[in-house]
Amino acid sequence: MALIGDIGARLRLPPRLRRLGEVVRGWWLIAAEHWRRLGLERVGLAIRDRLPKGLYARSILIVVLPILILQAVVAYVFMERHWQTVTRRLSGAVVRDIAAIIDVIDTYPQDERFSEITRIAAETYGLTISVLPPAPLPEPGPRPFFSLLDSTLTREVGRRIDHPFWIDTLGNSDMVEIRIDLGDHLLRVFAPRNRAYASNSQIFLFWMVGTSLVLITIALLFLRNQIKPILNLAEAAEQFGKGRPVAEFRPRGAREVRQAAQAFVDMRERIERQVEQRTTMLSGVSHDLRTVLTRFKLELAMLGDTPETEALRADVDEMSRMLEDYLAFAQGDAGETTEMVDIPSVLEEIAETARRDGDAVETGFEGEPRALLRALGFRRCVGNLVGNAGKHGDHIVVKARHADGWLTVTVDDDGPGIPAEEREAVFRPFYRLDSGRNVDTGGSGLGLAITRDIAMSHGGDVILAESPLGGVRAVLMIPA
Repeated sequence: MALIGDIGARLRLPPRLRRLGEVVRGWWLIAAEHWRRLGLERVGLAIRDRLPKGLYARSILIVVLPILILQAVVAYVFMERHWQTVTRRLSGAVVRDIAAIIDVIDTYPQDERFSEITRIAAETYGLTISVLPPAPLPEPGPRPFFSLLDSTLTREVGRRIDHPFWIDTLGNSDMVEIRIDLGDHLLRVFAPRNRAYASNSQIFLFWMVGTSLVLITIALLFLRNQIKPILNLAEAAEQFGKGRPVAEFRPRGAREVRQAAQAFVDMRERIERQVEQRTTMLSGVSHDLRTVLTRFKLELAMLGDTPETEALRADVDEMSRMLEDYLAFAQGDAGETTEMVDIPSVLEEIAETARRDGDAVETGFEGEPRALLRALGFRRCVGNLVGNAGKHGDHIVVKARHADGWLTVTVDDDGPGIPAEEREAVFRPFYRLDSGRNVDTGGSGLGLAITRDIAMSHGGDVILAESPLGGVRAVLMIPA
């Protein structure tokens, strides 16, 4: 809203339109301030947090809510304008007929059995009446919670007939009974329910609700078919991001969804082609460099054991290790397929390797033992964390937990630790600490970079924190 004036000036709007925009902006700011003061902003946030987050659920709300609101408005207007009006008029007509019968009884002499007035009431008004000796009216029964007929008929009788009365609209489903105390007589009237009540209104409401349910069901079926391709696209993108195979995915649905799906398929093919080309190139480079290093080792072996050759042999070995690290970092694990991995066995193998190097390693695991992972990449990732901990500490604790869709591996050591401001920088390739840990332990500075690259290729991440043992805690989190 603050940009209305600038936009108006840039578009060269007439002064009146610019002034109108400023007025709208002012009213908007005032309304926002009142909204904030009344605390309604928190109410809106609370409502937003409780709304469904999924596309299908939100689409259902978009379809169903307007229909429900429309039905509620129509039902209210119908009840207010039609149902109540018709019921009131029907009940008023019945009460007028009863009032006329009472006037005839009070005004004109009748026979002892009131047979003539009973005949007139039945033939002319469609009412069944009985003129009985005086008797007390029954005690009023419990009023129904919601009965339009009971409330309307009671109100009409009380307004038009100045005698004590008693009404029963529940006893007989087809008839309404009214008893009126005339003093010398007790008038008992049975009126058909449909004469005092708009009974067909319920049928209208039933058809309205039933039709709405059918339409909502049809709309949800079509909506599900339209949203399903979007959900498939999201699932395929998630599986591809985790390095898992995307099987039998092809563009479906509306034109826009097909375009998005086709763009994803093209992107996946480009990435796979690029990875394949890079892997082929790195394989060639690796073969050529390993051939040269092998010739170096053979020539050094032919020269014999001298102080000079020992130094050269150490340099060649270091070059071999650095070459393997560079190629592993550049190639990653993108070419590896996922498979079911026995996590406790892999952790125990890595721990046993570290024990052979002289490190004290403890392991622990809880949860489901098998998960869908890239086996070599996962083994290299955890191995790098354990090896890095072994370089700088004497005691290592490796714990893993597989639950709630996540595999979490925690590696603690008792080394000198890493400063908090350096914990993110050590994941950069070729980055080495100048202090805090021993820099003479060798390495190319790619171990943690490779570890994070493998974790992210699985859709997870690696973070560093302070360990309870005093050193560094490395936490590997992978969705599995």
